[in-house]
Amino acid sequence: MAHASSAKAPPRDHLDWPFYGVEHRALAVEVDAFIAGEGLGTIDHHDVDAACKALVRRLGQAGLLRHCVPLAYGGVSPEIDGRSLCILRETLAHEDGLADFAFAMQGLGTGAISLSGHEELKRRILPRVAKGELIAAFALTEPDAGSDVAAMSCTARRDGDAYVLDGEKVFISNGGIADVYTVFARTGEAPGTRGISAFVVFADTPGFVIAERIETIAPHPLALIRFESCRIPASQLLGAPGEGFKIAMRTLDIFRPSVAAAALGFARRALAEALAHASSRNMFGVTLADLPTAQSTLGEMATAIDAAALLVARTAWRRDVQKLPATKEAAMAKLSATENAQWVIDQAVQMFGGRGVQVGNIAERLYREIRALRIYEGATEVQKLIIGRELVKMSRQESS
Repeated sequence: MAHASSAKAPPRDHLDWPFYGVEHRALAVEVDAFIAGEGLGTIDHHDVDAACKALVRRLGQAGLLRHCVPLAYGGVSPEIDGRSLCILRETLAHEDGLADFAFAMQGLGTGAISLSGHEELKRRILPRVAKGELIAAFALTEPDAGSDVAAMSCTARRDGDAYVLDGEKVFISNGGIADVYTVFARTGEAPGTRGISAFVVFADTPGFVIAERIETIAPHPLALIRFESCRIPASQLLGAPGEGFKIAMRTLDIFRPSVAAAALGFARRALAEALAHASSRNMFGVTLADLPTAQSTLGEMATAIDAAALLVARTAWRRDVQKLPATKEAAMAKLSATENAQWVIDQAVQMFGGRGVQVGNIAERLYREIRALRIYEGATEVQKLIIGRELVKMSRQESS
């Protein structure tokens, strides 16, 4: 379905919280104006490849992708600012899930390059990503190694001044349209996650194959990619050999709160649509919004959203301002925001009744869009394990 801008901007009361600064409130005004001015254009969900390419170009031309890279390479802040990412993703998701996806993958796809790439590689890639001239992807998941990264079987073998990659990656966002991929492969320095390294692979490299395109309930560019004796220069290694898992986790710690922010955008849109529907739907001589059961549900929806929003803001602020590790906090934010958003959207569908499951209804679209967020960048069950592991670690440190 083609979609043009139609939603009101999401509420901004939370930007008055002390976690945010004047620059974040100015960014919210900027992105709201971009969307209201039809900056996203028409989004055709029947042709997601073309739609995403167009969205990346528009976001780049508007300067919004500059928030995905550091200042030295065309960005806005000396380091990637997590709160800015969250504001952008929440706003874009509130408008359209594909717009959020197009933005998010530019940051996630090159986050490891920003963190660990050498200078020549950064200058070659990051400015063009910020301008929307290159499309990026992040290739970690494998057919038999999703949540269990230690089970990774894709290999990278050193051969003189090059590495030779063999294996497969699956559910790779932007697979098939990306120009540059951050790829994680086993180099064997040590068992498990300590023997994984990170690489940059360009899509035109011989031996890089788009093996299969994958369709999901909320369509976006997705693919199974295969490496068949794919030879890349050793200079495209990120960091040192064996540091890939650490680099992947550092990248996810930056972007995981923004996944939670995207879930907030979906949830806020669901609440706004449910409230508008309830206020105009006549039932039993009054509007649906006048019924105590509806008011109770709306109250729970709003509370669930604000609870998650506080965790998102706390996490990004902790990393941006306090410069402290936020692994546990990021896991809490993603867990709370995605699970709460799923419940909020389900309640919106229920409030719409039969219309809520009709294809093309906004509640139906949101219901499809939220589901993947509870899986990607660490499923809900993995977030619980991360939180528990960090709590145990802290407890042992305090008692030692």
